[in-house]
Amino acid sequence: MCQQMTNSQVVCGAPSIYLEFARAKLDPKIGVAAQNCYKVKGGAFTGEISPAMIKDVGVHWVILGHSERRWVFGETDALIGQKCAHALENGLGVIACIGEKLDEREAGITEKVINAQTKHFADNIKDWSKVVLAYEPVWAIGTGKTASPAQAQDVHDKLRQWVKANVSEAVANSVRIIYGGSVTGGTCKELGGMKDVDGFLVGGAALKPEFVDIINAKQ
Repeated sequence: MCQQMTNSQVVCGAPSIYLEFARAKLDPKIGVAAQNCYKVKGGAFTGEISPAMIKDVGVHWVILGHSERRWVFGETDALIGQKCAHALENGLGVIACIGEKLDEREAGITEKVINAQTKHFADNIKDWSKVVLAYEPVWAIGTGKTASPAQAQDVHDKLRQWVKANVSEAVANSVRIIYGGSVTGGTCKELGGMKDVDGFLVGGAALKPEFVDIINAKQ
């Protein structure tokens, strides 16, 4: 999840077959995101959905590069970058996910992995105003483990510095970088207090009453 609840923007990421239902049932102030899309407008790509299809049901966001798309379905950085370019060209906002696996963190190559993933997004982005970067350490997704606030801040800071050096200072100052990885009502306040944590990509906790606390954590 990444609209206006007080000062927070909320976007509900729904499975493709429920996108139209979610858009119809949710308050108009709450955005809706597809959890994936393909890199071209149409063709023989059975089972895929295009940005045009997503927009047809009144949805204006898409999540790309989520860890399960990378590590379960084998999507490459290059493919994810191509998807990002096509989504943006067709008017969707993109929640661009990046993150390292446990063995990569333990090997001390978190920054290398994050930078490489971010570069493939950056190479395909012309308008950063419609992009939200989401750092999701793979080892913390659905495991109950959460990066410490200091760990999250460290990666977010390095990510913002990379954007400053490789895109522009203006984009680095304006782009939102959100954290995802077993965020709960109990961890959101301290994580949200970090200078470079601009919000959250929420999983299971978004289905619980504590989600209200997470929405308001940055107030």
